[in-house]
Amino acid sequence: MKIFPNPSRPSWLPDLDHRVWILAIGRLLSQMGSGFTLFYASIFFVNQVGLSATAVGVGLGSTAVSGIVGRLLAGVMIDSPRWGRRWTLIWALFVLAIAATILAITNNFPLFLAGNLLIGLGTGLYWPANETSVADLTTPEQRNEGYALTRLADTVGLGVGVMLGGLLISTTGAFRALFVIDAVSFLVFLGVVYVAIPETADFSQRPPSMWSGWVIGLRDRALLLFLLVNILFTTYIVQVQATLPLYLSNFVQGSASGKGFTSDTISILFSWHIFLGMVFQFPIVRWLRQWTRPGILLGSACLWSMGFVLTWVTGVTPRLALLSAVITLAVLGMAIVLYTPAASAYVVELAPDGLRGVYLSLNSLCWAIGFLIGPPLGGLAMDQPSPWADYFWLALATTTIPVILVLHWLDRTT
Repeated sequence: MKIFPNPSRPSWLPDLDHRVWILAIGRLLSQMGSGFTLFYASIFFVNQVGLSATAVGVGLGSTAVSGIVGRLLAGVMIDSPRWGRRWTLIWALFVLAIAATILAITNNFPLFLAGNLLIGLGTGLYWPANETSVADLTTPEQRNEGYALTRLADTVGLGVGVMLGGLLISTTGAFRALFVIDAVSFLVFLGVVYVAIPETADFSQRPPSMWSGWVIGLRDRALLLFLLVNILFTTYIVQVQATLPLYLSNFVQGSASGKGFTSDTISILFSWHIFLGMVFQFPIVRWLRQWTRPGILLGSACLWSMGFVLTWVTGVTPRLALLSAVITLAVLGMAIVLYTPAASAYVVELAPDGLRGVYLSLNSLCWAIGFLIGPPLGGLAMDQPSPWADYFWLALATTTIPVILVLHWLDRTT
């Protein structure tokens, strides 16, 4: 594999194939479009279109179901010479552009449901194809940095999109324009892939039949053990994104009056959490370059455990709640920084050369499952009174024990 170093590249940037950078920049642009819509869709469809909150919840939840279907299809398409990485990416972006267009004209529940089902399908096709392309274009030594770059582009694009979307709404009130911009961003990324990203796969080794790759993957003991662990990791991420803000708002005594943190305080805390992830993503990946992937993930599991215990401390120590919350979100941010690049890189390490698409599709399925079970689990816990809602975080911390044991075993045997 030929790598294209850039002699003028700043030393703090990773030295990666230029096509990895193109994929990352395209992802940043498309995530800006997603950021326009992600945090404002519920408000628009409930308050302006007139759908019920339950209907909107059902529609948004449907993305997880179609996402599973998309990932199953991706595993077959990516490793097939008929489709490959490139055309799977192109079709994924086309489906996402159609989905955003449908949402832009939606005025009833059937259209809203159709748009969200297509979002799930497109996302399910996209992630395995993207991650397989990055694996093809990086050496084993570069792979953690390649995936770190992809995740960083996601985070920056989403953050910028949320800010610009809020600015557009506050100045124009044009909610539907957000979905149009989202569709355009996917089409721009599609054009970039079509023009600048040739097929990255070597199809000299491929499974003899369409579904045989899935059979091989599902018989891989190390992979199956890691997938069970990875479902828990993705469930943890959901708890940070969806459950922790509600806990800080409703259960943590963040003021003298005994009430929870204000929306402004929570926003600042999570901005701090995202900022740390952006700043430390590359330095930490480089610092841990000599560690094994299971060893890095084991470190992430320890940080998750510490972060969940600190969340409990935040809820039961009112006088230290704000300081504890700042430290908690820093620890959880570092747990995610360790987890995201190492997980994908480890799956590539386990995969036979001709089955990267299937293995990374199975890895991506963990995200779909985690985001399917995580929100109801967290919602159920937050419906309980104190101290049971507080104990939820200690229960999560205990679930890291089997994760640590499995990762220790994988570190010794793979």
